[in-house]
Amino acid sequence: MKTTLFEGARWMKQPLCCFLKTQRRLFSAKHGGLRLPETLKSIINTGATGQNVTVSGWIRSVRIQKRIAFAEIADGSTLRGVQIIMDDPQMASQLTTGCSVEISGKLADSPGREQSKEIQATEINIIGKADAESYPLQKKRHTLEFLREIGYLRPRSQTIGAVTRLRDHAETGLHRFFHDNDFVRIHTPALTANDCEGGGETFTAATMGTDHPTTDFFGKKVNLTVSGQLHLEVFAGAFKRVYNFNQAFRAEPSQTGRHLSEFWMVEAECAFVKNLQTLIGVEESMVRSTTQYLVENAGNDLDFFLHNNEALTKLVQRLTDAEPYACISYTEAIDILQRADQKEKFSFKPVWGKDLQSEHERYLATTHFGGPVFVTDYPADIKSFYMLPNPDSRTVACTDLLVPGPCELLGGSLREHSYERLKRKIDSLGFEQGSLDWYLDLRKYGTTPHGGFGMGFERYIQMITGLDSVRDIIPFPRHAGRCQY
Repeated sequence: MKTTLFEGARWMKQPLCCFLKTQRRLFSAKHGGLRLPETLKSIINTGATGQNVTVSGWIRSVRIQKRIAFAEIADGSTLRGVQIIMDDPQMASQLTTGCSVEISGKLADSPGREQSKEIQATEINIIGKADAESYPLQKKRHTLEFLREIGYLRPRSQTIGAVTRLRDHAETGLHRFFHDNDFVRIHTPALTANDCEGGGETFTAATMGTDHPTTDFFGKKVNLTVSGQLHLEVFAGAFKRVYNFNQAFRAEPSQTGRHLSEFWMVEAECAFVKNLQTLIGVEESMVRSTTQYLVENAGNDLDFFLHNNEALTKLVQRLTDAEPYACISYTEAIDILQRADQKEKFSFKPVWGKDLQSEHERYLATTHFGGPVFVTDYPADIKSFYMLPNPDSRTVACTDLLVPGPCELLGGSLREHSYERLKRKIDSLGFEQGSLDWYLDLRKYGTTPHGGFGMGFERYIQMITGLDSVRDIIPFPRHAGRCQY
């Protein structure tokens, strides 16, 4: 007769969660974990000198001499590959850059400075051949522009490999920050009938083979989302602290290195937030915590970008130190920029009431403050409809975080929580009748002061790596005129 998990837990006189943890440990000990080939990272970190090992991956380079041959193998788990030593040069005769292999041998201490271990090969099996003449990734420096043209192979390059692992660690760091602070992750929809930002730069969802492809399926016009904010506000009315980590889409034809048509956003909404400084504290803690997580868990990949880059090194140190980030009002920012314009000669004159241009943001973050700076209380006329007006009625309780590199890293605000004021604002802007009734009704049933923010994930990685273009940050860049693979 079988014993159920609940009966087993009761028999052991343990809470079910503790019983399950015990069972998981017993299973791992019995079955030896995953039955997958070990990664180079695991073998190098845990393998003992003299141990027989089998590794698998792709050959980065081959060097054959009279009495010995060398090869470098990589599998994406480490920044640098592992050197393979072949006492018989004939073992390397069929090896080419790019081919996939399985190699058995003995783990040995490496005399080289860049690696702690190497493998003295005893057997080499070629799994998948790669033509040496046509393989695009040779052992030389390739430009990032060239790598974009071979997007299906560029993950094997050292730079894109480091970026990819940093993305992975940064996402883990973000989730850890939010979960440690009692936020609940919400999966907001990709399809929506709303344009959160009100800018009209949306992709329309359509079905093929109908006379009215944009409306027949849903009965109304539907877009790909530019932000999950409005949907997060729904759940912030029940869970108090919520966040998402979702794709967003924007039909912006810009060809600059700061813009993509498909990108990732991390957004958060917090109920019962009464002042902007509280929200700024959450934003700053998120950036500091995530960056510190990278320093502690992705040091090799981070050092790859920080090496010989003093400015970037200082920025990472500034992001993680305990001193609060600089914070000024929009009005103060305009004053700083107008005084600087005499020397800088900006292409766009800084004028109160106009949005800050990239050159203005760059000057504030890179030249004037030399690090992150919050700019608060922008004019209401240049900001979104949902932002809470300040008592002066001219500005709204909002903030942008400016940083060296991508300039604007994140933006947030307190949200309008008055039904009457928000309804007047929506009516004045000419939104489709009734399209935002559900959003308005949140203010009728237990409204609270609340606020939130959104950060472009690719911009965060761009800031940390110092790379010029977000097209080298995302695995498959989509932008105006380009959607490969």
